[in-house]
Amino acid sequence: MMSILFSLIMMMPLSFILGFWVNQFILFLLSFIFLLFFAFNSSFIYLSMGMGMDLMSYMLILLSFWICSLMIMASGKIYLSNNWFGMFNFVVLVLLISLYLTFGSMNLFVFYLFFEVSLIPTLFLIVGWGYQPERLQAGIYLLFYTLLASLPMMVALFFIYFYFDSLIFFFISGNLNSLFFYVLVNFVFFIKIPMFFVHLWLPKAHVEAPVSGSMILAGIMLKLGGYGLMRLMLIFSLIGMKINFFFVSVSLVGGFFVSLICLRQSDMKSLIAYSSVAHMGLVLSGIMTLNYWGLAGSLVMMIAHGLCSSGLFCLANISYERLMSRSLYLNKGMINLVPSLSFFWFLFSSCNMAAPPSLNLLGEIMLINSILSFSKYNMLFLMTISFFGAVYSLFLYSYSQHGSFYSGIYSFFPCSFREYLLLVLHLLPLNVMVLMGDYLVLWI
Repeated sequence: MMSILFSLIMMMPLSFILGFWVNQFILFLLSFIFLLFFAFNSSFIYLSMGMGMDLMSYMLILLSFWICSLMIMASGKIYLSNNWFGMFNFVVLVLLISLYLTFGSMNLFVFYLFFEVSLIPTLFLIVGWGYQPERLQAGIYLLFYTLLASLPMMVALFFIYFYFDSLIFFFISGNLNSLFFYVLVNFVFFIKIPMFFVHLWLPKAHVEAPVSGSMILAGIMLKLGGYGLMRLMLIFSLIGMKINFFFVSVSLVGGFFVSLICLRQSDMKSLIAYSSVAHMGLVLSGIMTLNYWGLAGSLVMMIAHGLCSSGLFCLANISYERLMSRSLYLNKGMINLVPSLSFFWFLFSSCNMAAPPSLNLLGEIMLINSILSFSKYNMLFLMTISFFGAVYSLFLYSYSQHGSFYSGIYSFFPCSFREYLLLVLHLLPLNVMVLMGDYLVLWI
């Protein structure tokens, strides 16, 4: 693990010297090298200098590598317009290092530290390379929502150290049967995932962020909340059995409301951002059931959502770069202009509604099993979330691809090889990893 980390740190000064695409090539190379480190089960491996990983950490680190390399590939416009692309590469690299240390750390305080550090490069991406003037407000939203809950968590960490005499995950085993500390520790994860009621920063940040910012937010940043909950729910299992039903209810009812909100969106990015809230509501419910299906299904769904949502943001950006608008009223009839791109729109929309053979389907089946075993009354909202998930995905596809195209389009350039490759690299793992579903359930 340290060898990969040192390689990333060595790249930091080189990110200004090497070419834009050389940086991306090196990140891809590191992604494939990291595949050789595969962790087959829940045992911690490659333990060194406070670092280590089990299957869950491994999958999320691999996802971080993959999304960060694709972020550079998606941001070709930054390179072509000479918009501080050396600094952009540096910020992406700092973000990747902080995510690597967050998921790879064995110490709870180091995890917390880099959990917070990863906010800063994300803020730089939004404020530095965002599109509208409101990006400053979006950045402040993102920062203050997370920071508001993170100070109480730090106080709770000191108490956990006092209680367990250790902050290393491996030694924190026991029960902290206190509602007060349950809320202090987990509230920051609820905001990050995000849970309904504390989700308002997410659509704002997505809409104002550049494509790279949206990809990292949807692909990795939301997963930090899920990862933290899955690691720490172990010590709150007693109190969790008493009050988790409340958070399951909020997530499922919220998922239903957010699905309805999706149907009223005219901005493509906003629609995809709200759909993320609905999907992560299912993940949160799965974690809160505290059963095997729920925890394993949450990991599968997090990886599936990371790839699918990131791919949808890439598609929205490809349309935006041509029409200079994200409005569904102007992005119409694209099947007449770029039929090959419509094929990708169809595939990603299908994955978003959990059609086979996508990884989303595997995740949703496991989560539905888990949430129904928790209470049969959850069936009502699970039905509506699944149904409306299909409705807003179809709405996004049919509204943007069919109909007559906007008469104000004077010039339209076709998609480049880079953009097709970008979409294929999202789609392949999303539909092939379902074949390795047996490995994804072994981390518990």
